[in-house]
Amino acid sequence: VREGDKERIQIFAGIVISRKGSGVHETFTVRRIASGVGVERVFPVNSPMIDKVEVDRESITMRARMYYLRDRIGKEANKVKEKRLYEAKRKSK
Repeated sequence: VREGDKERIQIFAGIVISRKGSGVHETFTVRRIASGVGVERVFPVNSPMIDKVEVDRESITMRARMYYLRDRIGKEANKVKEKRLYEAKRKSK
């Protein structure tokens, strides 16, 4: 974030609800709940203003774009099925 002549890093944590475009023009939309209000922000993938992107957890969805999260209220707004990693343990015969 640039404020006047000063520059600082601001963390924007949330759920990625969509990815659009391809190549240099690719963007992704992040949604979070701040003070009970939904806030969405669109970031270009190749922006020099983005320092890094971290993935906290992955989830399973049946849709490419999760715009249905906009209609949810409260804790339901952040609920998405979480992807679980299981180790395959099989008995050898």
